Amino acid sequence: MKKLVILSLSLFSLPLYAAPEANLWSYWQQSNENNNAEISHQAWQEILTQYVSSQGENNLFAYRVVTTQDSDKLDDYLTKMASIDPRQYSKDEQYAYWVNLYNALTVDIILEEYPVSSITKLGGLFSFGPWDEEVITINGKHVTLNDIEHRILRPIWQDPRTHYAVNCASLGCPNLQQQAFTAKNTEQLLEKAAIGFINSNKGAQIKGNTLVVSSIYDWFGEDFSVDGGVRAHLNKYRPQLKSAPSKVDYEYDWSLNEKR
Repeated sequence: MKKLVILSLSLFSLPLYAAPEANLWSYWQQSNENNNAEISHQAWQEILTQYVSSQGENNLFAYRVVTTQDSDKLDDYLTKMASIDPRQYSKDEQYAYWVNLYNALTVDIILEEYPVSSITKLGGLFSFGPWDEEVITINGKHVTLNDIEHRILRPIWQDPRTHYAVNCASLGCPNLQQQAFTAKNTEQLLEKAAIGFINSNKGAQIKGNTLVVSSIYDWFGEDFSVDGGVRAHLNKYRPQLKSAPSKVDYEYDWSLNEKR
């Protein structure tokens, strides 16, 4: 995969992060619902099983102990994914494909530049992270992480739980799941991820007279309108928050989700 340039962004404050809007890339909207074939994510599952472990409310990745053999396995998996035309598969199969691809690419990016304290330290000149870097080519189309999340997953599926599925290699992010997504387990994993995140302190917690929630709900608040808004969405998965203070603040930890 493409090497990324490490750049110190100490001169820039984290609030400069501007969340991209959901802007459909219509090329990827096509699907073939008559195709019952499954895309194998076994190699990605083996990586997850070997290197992701749960510590407290975080799933952490053991970047520092990844073997050369497993790094090559990850590269081979990404090469295989790049050779697939996802439009020829069902939408359920496509969703799992894009989520796994996003997460595997993110891990690969970290491994290529490891050690690094935060994914926000990666990317081109004056970039806040690598999300706008072209990291893979599919069907001749150069694709970035932002393309996958904000031009494919969010606008096509319009499911706010996608924010709990894609992982940005940061402690403040919803956990990288220990299971690879498949067409069959996606609904189960999305519900598990939503429940886990919202019932964790990094998802929501009460501090004094303030409800402190993840900045995800600030950056992508409009995505949760399908559930009646952010507060209704939070209450759905954590009913105790119905009595939470009306004052809201936002927090996010960009530290690397690394197992030490």
